[in-house]
Amino acid sequence: MATIRELKRRITSVKSTTKITNALQLVAASKMRRAQDRALQSRPYAEKLQLVLAGLATNAGGEDEARHPLLESRPVKNIGLLHITPNRGLCGGLNSNLNRSAGTFVATAEEPAAVVAVGKKGRDFFVRARAQVTAEFTEMGDYPTQAETSAISRVIMQDYLAGTIDRVYLSYAEFVSTANQRPTVRQILPIAPPRMDSLEQAEEFRAGYIFEPSPDQVLERLLPRYIEMQIYSAVLESAASEQSARMVAMKNATDNALEIQRDLTLTYNKARQEQITTELLDIVGGAAALEE
Repeated sequence: MATIRELKRRITSVKSTTKITNALQLVAASKMRRAQDRALQSRPYAEKLQLVLAGLATNAGGEDEARHPLLESRPVKNIGLLHITPNRGLCGGLNSNLNRSAGTFVATAEEPAAVVAVGKKGRDFFVRARAQVTAEFTEMGDYPTQAETSAISRVIMQDYLAGTIDRVYLSYAEFVSTANQRPTVRQILPIAPPRMDSLEQAEEFRAGYIFEPSPDQVLERLLPRYIEMQIYSAVLESAASEQSARMVAMKNATDNALEIQRDLTLTYNKARQEQITTELLDIVGGAAALEE
């Protein structure tokens, strides 16, 4: 059994840990709300952009559409993976889940994969795995802007247009709820334009928009913007997932630390009572011996 001095030292250490985890929980909770709002606010724009892209693809000429480089599907010799992870830990199993999902995808892919890492945790994982990391972006803040993510989009599109990679996948944490963040891997290049569900929907779109100079030219300008928005939305989803996972992890850590603190305090009190009882018995025994 631990001595009273050791128990006091452990209780002091656990109290310090509780203060740290509680502070991190409060900071993550304040950042979580803003990050979640930004991620949720980007979804209507992304959905509307998909609707416009679907309408343009429906109204544009088939031959012109097929000739656009970002729509061109070619034989796949090399693939690219844009892997988005947090820069820091202390967010539960989020980092390990993301890296496991991306690592499994790269390991099972039939073609060689080049990785563009956004975040230190993903970069470190693929460096340790000796994968080909062609670019890294590790200076993203807690609230990334579209200007910051546009550099990522340029790197991805330049590599694709140059023929260095023939297909691009996006790996990130999809924000579902505060307690649920889903690792997701999906293709973003070549672009597969969404289609209108019905002829009536296509006619309604055609009646609601006027294109100048033509649907083909508007589509050509819209496709790079579509890729930029896909990446920006994924970065926002990952930021919201990070803060949510960190808040939940720090809350669990605080609760566990408090429980350990209660158990140690109870053990300390029992040990202290035993010590006091032993000391009293020694005093009584000594007094009785003196009387005899």
